[in-house]
Amino acid sequence: MPDDGCAAPGKRLALGLSYRGSAYLGWQSQPGGRTVQDRLQAALSAFAAQPVTTVCAGRTDAGVHGVNQVVHVDPPVERDPFAWVRGGNRYLPPDIALQWCRVVPRGFHARNSARGRRYRFVVLESPVRPSLEVGLAGWVFRPLDGEAMRAAAAGLIGEHDFSSFRAAECQARSPVKTLRRVDITRRGAYWRFDFDGSAFLHHMVRNILGCLVAVGSGRRAPGWMAEVLAARSRDAAAPTFPSAGLYFLGPYYDAALGLPEHPPALDWLP
Repeated sequence: MPDDGCAAPGKRLALGLSYRGSAYLGWQSQPGGRTVQDRLQAALSAFAAQPVTTVCAGRTDAGVHGVNQVVHVDPPVERDPFAWVRGGNRYLPPDIALQWCRVVPRGFHARNSARGRRYRFVVLESPVRPSLEVGLAGWVFRPLDGEAMRAAAAGLIGEHDFSSFRAAECQARSPVKTLRRVDITRRGAYWRFDFDGSAFLHHMVRNILGCLVAVGSGRRAPGWMAEVLAARSRDAAAPTFPSAGLYFLGPYYDAALGLPEHPPALDWLP
């Protein structure tokens, strides 16, 4: 069960946050400070009046949005859990907001304790580029074949070596991951691609989507996806799809921890 007691030094906190990634160079801290982690740590440190460092569940690329990113911190001062939400949000920019806070066991780790992670890609199919939804949706101008894309995605389900979908700068120790689900649906002019896996390599979702679009547009046959996977070479796959429209829905954990998995932004997201 979740612990809602006072977050004192010696305890560990899990916090959930949402952010629009358009203005940031991704999650991970960089010298220039234009990352989500830099802004979050600065806000929490200002609230605590002491340095606070964070560990996240999944590092996102530049332009990628977070719906329920989870971090853990070891608080240097004693505050009620929700005070960290209110206090942190006071110092955060409008496009980043803490959503919840829970006291967790000391052995909890935002990344290593996660049982899986979920991503969603929202893509507009239209002969003209997006305007109101720029940055919030990807874009393809060729019609897509949903059945062909679903057939191609089916070959990726399970545990595989995903080297063909791995960025050259990926720091993961192993390219072997388990992809549990790829759901492809359409609502009007918008496609929604939902990915659920144990973990994801750097650019893995974007590289898979690039291949799915190649299949959906008729440039490749559905069976080509299996050939790309078997090649274990990035050169075999399609170009990386742009980051616009990609959302990190968040990790999920043992239910006994009682950590929220459905923040309000998930109801807003198409």
